[in-house]
Amino acid sequence: MFSFFGIHVLGRGTGVYSGSIIDVFARAGVGEEAVRSTLARMAKRNLLVRHRRGRKVYFGLTPHAEEVLQDGHRRIWETGAVNRDWDGTWTLVGFSIPDSRRRERHDLRSRLIWEGFGPLQSGLWIAPGEKDAAAILAPLGLDEHVTVLRAQAFKPTEAADLVRKAFDAASIAAGYRAFLQRWDIAPGPPLPSAPDDLARQLMLHTDWLQLVRQDPHLPAEHLPADWPAIRAETCFRTLARTYEPVAAALADEVLDVLEPG
Repeated sequence: MFSFFGIHVLGRGTGVYSGSIIDVFARAGVGEEAVRSTLARMAKRNLLVRHRRGRKVYFGLTPHAEEVLQDGHRRIWETGAVNRDWDGTWTLVGFSIPDSRRRERHDLRSRLIWEGFGPLQSGLWIAPGEKDAAAILAPLGLDEHVTVLRAQAFKPTEAADLVRKAFDAASIAAGYRAFLQRWDIAPGPPLPSAPDDLARQLMLHTDWLQLVRQDPHLPAEHLPADWPAIRAETCFRTLARTYEPVAAALADEVLDVLEPG
């Protein structure tokens, strides 16, 4: 759903009729009940706003959702698959959150993962480079439970040890290889069973967003020589450009849009 709103709604100030969203997801094999429950859940979490016109309900993005999607857009199109500019420093976030605030603890961990942090040990997460921890923490109201530091590794600790302990590089690489196995255009057209480029676009962006969410953008110097992220990123961008024209035309036909104002 994030992929859909990021592609077809972000930056346009529009709302989209729930029935036409259901039609789009049906092309990708997602049922009506799943779509409706996801829309309701996102509205409850201040990601979507409802607009009622007669018997129709339209969904638009809240300012919070626009910030999240704009950040995702930057991660997908601007950050790049490999971190070649690492300065040797780490951002450390330590936290101790009471059991009575489990939801906030879960939200903090989710935000840390999205921002490229990994768990070094219990209650201590690290990320390469300088991270804007204040912006990460601000919406959660956990300042009194969190400590933020910037650090460098000193012997006997090596940067490679921190990468190995805090991040599952093998799992990240496996995700990129699975993406290539599904989408690489070398053996032939990908996903021939998908009905059209609108469905393929949604599936492609969803698969790639899941990878980006799990990739902490580790320093290139501490990655294997055969790191598959660059090839996977090239594949994604090539297919995204290929699908975009036809997918946009189909979206114009299928989507019932509530224009701004």
